[in-house]
Amino acid sequence: MTARIIEIHGQPGDLDRIREAATIIDGGGLVAFPTETVYGIACRAKQDSLARLNEIKGRGADKHYTLHIGQIEEYHRYVPHAGLRTEKLARQAWPGPLTLVFNLEPSDILDRKSQLDTDAIEVLYRNNSIGIRCPDHPVASLLLRSANGPVVAPSANLSGKEPAVNADQVVSQLSDGVDVILDGGPCKYGRSSTVATVGARGVEVLRDGIYSREQLQAMSQMVFLFVCTGNTCRSPMAEGLFRKHLAEKIGCGIDELESLGYKVLSAGTMDMAGMPASIEAVLACERKGVDLDDHRSRRLTRSLVEMSDRIFGMARSHCEHVVFLSPEAESKCVLLAGDDEIPDPIGRPQEYFDNCANLIEDAVKARVRELVL
Repeated sequence: MTARIIEIHGQPGDLDRIREAATIIDGGGLVAFPTETVYGIACRAKQDSLARLNEIKGRGADKHYTLHIGQIEEYHRYVPHAGLRTEKLARQAWPGPLTLVFNLEPSDILDRKSQLDTDAIEVLYRNNSIGIRCPDHPVASLLLRSANGPVVAPSANLSGKEPAVNADQVVSQLSDGVDVILDGGPCKYGRSSTVATVGARGVEVLRDGIYSREQLQAMSQMVFLFVCTGNTCRSPMAEGLFRKHLAEKIGCGIDELESLGYKVLSAGTMDMAGMPASIEAVLACERKGVDLDDHRSRRLTRSLVEMSDRIFGMARSHCEHVVFLSPEAESKCVLLAGDDEIPDPIGRPQEYFDNCANLIEDAVKARVRELVL
């Protein structure tokens, strides 16, 4: 039977027509729809519907399908724990032309069984991973949000053919196979999404597409900021020690951190830019294998706060200053040492700096252990 074509071009009743198409998907039907990259075929994540999808596409049953979601937050339903870099990349790149592959622990997938039926588990998870895409197209978003269950959506084309980038191309390849074609006009990019995964050592591109690896690496960069008063004692020591222990956790050299997507900075609430670290702080860190010779102080600014993903204050006053500069930063700024403040050793003998470095290192180790990369 020839597919029904429904034009969606900002006309009255479009939402009702999209909801009607979602009902067809829920009933086991197949709906071709536009995204910003290429047209896809929406199919509920059930074996009977996928068997039909495989047949019309001429695709083997062993192929892995990607879950499509209508809004970013939905991915948490399928991925209980994601690394910091992956979470940031999802926030930065979605909705958009990126398919993210999340690598999971077997226990994470078992945990999903309380929320998803057996068909969905078998369809969506393969080799302890799941691929998820959040398209940046109003028709796609509304359709996916209107469906009652998880939806997969491979490109709208016969196996071995180029993906359709407009409704006419869908008709020429699949009009006898799908139930409905939502004609939302030509796709913005006209080529497939980038497929990538993120690990502790950065972004790995699994399929080339709209985004380059360099773009994804920049979008997923994590910035850690340590704050004290003058940025000559406590926060420089914290910055240096954090770099050391983060590099050990990742298994890389300290000088590789930034190229792998991790930036570690420090700043002070006083206007003391350009000052070196105190001699005592340099010596205390030297004993721990950390070099502060090149450190120069910087003043804490709103832009520095806003570009940072995690901010650690040495004292409550430092966290208060961060929030004063940017109230939105309250959720990402905490005391480095949990509920305790790190006392200021300035003006004290070397042993106070050594003790301060010990307190900071213990706190830094705990913070690094918390990180899911």
